[in-house]
Amino acid sequence: MQVWPGQAYPLGATYDGAGTNFAVFTEAADRVELCLLHDDGSETAVELRESDAFVRHVYLPGVMPGQRYGFRVHGPYDPGRGLRCNSAKLLLDPYAKAVSGSVRWGEEVYGYHFGAPERRNDLDSAPHTMTSVVINPYFDWGDDRPPRTEYHHTVIYEAHVKGLTMRHPELPEELRGTYAGLAHPAVIEHLTKLGVTALELMPVHQFVNDHRLVDMGLNNYWGYNTIGFFAPHNAYASWGDRGQQVLEFKSAVRALHEAGIEVILDVVYNHTAEGNHLGPTLSFKGIDNPSYYRLTDDPRYYMDTTGTGNSLLMRSPHVLQLIMDSLRYWVTEMHVDGFRFDLAATLARQFHEVDRLSSFFDLVQQDPVVSQVKLIAEPWDVGEGGYQVGNFPPLWTEWNGKYRDTVRDLWRGEPRALAEFASRLTGSSDLYQHDGRRPLASINFVTCHDGFTLHDLVAYNDKHNEANGEDNRDGESHNRSWNCGVEGDTDDPGVLRLRARQMRNFIATLMLSQGVPMISHGDEFARTQRGNNNAYCQDNELSWIDWPAEDGELLEFTRAMVWLRRDHPVLRRRRFFHGRPVEGTHDELSDIAWFTPEGGEMTQRDWDSAQASALTVFLNGNAISEPGPRGERVTDDSFLLMFNASPEPLDFVVPVDHGRQWQVVVDTARPDGVEPGTGEKVAAGDRLTLPDRSLTVLQRPAE
Repeated sequence: MQVWPGQAYPLGATYDGAGTNFAVFTEAADRVELCLLHDDGSETAVELRESDAFVRHVYLPGVMPGQRYGFRVHGPYDPGRGLRCNSAKLLLDPYAKAVSGSVRWGEEVYGYHFGAPERRNDLDSAPHTMTSVVINPYFDWGDDRPPRTEYHHTVIYEAHVKGLTMRHPELPEELRGTYAGLAHPAVIEHLTKLGVTALELMPVHQFVNDHRLVDMGLNNYWGYNTIGFFAPHNAYASWGDRGQQVLEFKSAVRALHEAGIEVILDVVYNHTAEGNHLGPTLSFKGIDNPSYYRLTDDPRYYMDTTGTGNSLLMRSPHVLQLIMDSLRYWVTEMHVDGFRFDLAATLARQFHEVDRLSSFFDLVQQDPVVSQVKLIAEPWDVGEGGYQVGNFPPLWTEWNGKYRDTVRDLWRGEPRALAEFASRLTGSSDLYQHDGRRPLASINFVTCHDGFTLHDLVAYNDKHNEANGEDNRDGESHNRSWNCGVEGDTDDPGVLRLRARQMRNFIATLMLSQGVPMISHGDEFARTQRGNNNAYCQDNELSWIDWPAEDGELLEFTRAMVWLRRDHPVLRRRRFFHGRPVEGTHDELSDIAWFTPEGGEMTQRDWDSAQASALTVFLNGNAISEPGPRGERVTDDSFLLMFNASPEPLDFVVPVDHGRQWQVVVDTARPDGVEPGTGEKVAAGDRLTLPDRSLTVLQRPAE
């Protein structure tokens, strides 16, 4: 075999058409071997003798795509100093673009002996671990272009690759649960008819099924356990795992782009699958443990603000380089359109506290590639001071957990929810206006993968996680849910009608709120997880979407609400309301107004009333302050949003000075929500009776 010196950059395995360059960073190693793995179980070792700035590198002519490889790192094993090098462990390349196989759990993949954790374990891990794969980077993207959908036109659909496609009746068996399944015309047609503009995929970076879960007969279904930040998870590939997963993922992105749908990845840069000091040695831990992980004052142990055993060292230039290289790779080579950062508060922990000015955010801000895509923060972690909703830099949008909580509280009848609900409905200016951000910084959601589904939110008061094997101790205990009078399944027609109405209330509220709406996959079908609010380990029918044979009323209602929002710019404004008339128009009415059910303007006493649970909101389509794309004035129809979250029917008076004639366009008390063009017409001063826990929308054409 010819062995050439190669180059220190780029890191990872880079195929150029004639051979492959390998480069890996390690400051802890004394010596590094590249191991080429053969199908008969043997391996060929090549020492990486060249080193530049602690990057070992070599070029091997004739090494082609599909070649499996790993590293063996020779160096000190001294946990007391934070060093865990062990050449008996075959290690994944941190920059591997594809990964083959899975971990076969046993003592072989750990750096210590189970009975004596202080003693080094020299069992060979190669037959029991995953391997890196050289990929072919060439792909015909054709005329693929990113949709670049602006936030005020965006509707996000959060989905799991397997959960979305595993039970779709129109998908061939071999495509179910795969990237190719995402690209199937039946799946894309559903998304486009629903009005979705962005598919937010739960983790597709290569992840590991935890040893504990596997021993329990379960899997890490959600995938928040990353080991490869450049590699598409191989279990979602139908074409193979020797690099084919890369081509399959790219093909899915290309197909979704053709339909005008963006692809956003849920990414986990806060920790890895190697766990704490008792976790396995799969990659980073054995390559350079103190450069990659936050260690405590006693370097044997790991700082853990993620609840997973470890946290990446965000002040390390090599960790920052890894993350930025990964983000750029997924944008430039895989053509994704944005990222949702799991436990993003951890990324801000340069030292201990959450620091908005940490190096990571500086790097993102100035990066010419990453700064131009959608950046969504999950703005909390489990560390001290980790709840940071509203505190991320201006470039970022955020999952708005306060929106979720407040909307749930309103519709389940909690006291003193109305004033905060008004803020959440109008874009959460209390969170985002102070630093120059706008309503579109708020990613609004009522449900997501974590917690109850929409159906279960109105069917269960308590979590039912017994199937997870933790005696129902796991998962959130305070769900802000209400079962409508019966816990779980029931055949009581009154309870079922109320639950259906509550689901329509949540969907309608989401689509009528300023900000960016996010739907959790399957909620449009009233998907249930039988009360399990932490289905992270349920890779089965409990978590997969059960696709109905025909469109149901909730699906039709959800479509109608999404398209109502898309058709009307007053429902998706780019600036906060002013609460006054807009200069330059002949309309003397304020851009927004708040009324009691009796038709009078809300007073402070009305807002402060503990039992207040109903109001009318006027949205003035003739007072939109932001211009169109060519500077033109934007006008729209006007709307009255009537919310009755009380347990009794209420009469609502149509305000007398905000329009003479109106038409009902949404009524959540009706199973169909109102067929287009069939709603009753009402006049100023008329009374409408809204049933308990219902929502009505009136529309007045632009003048």
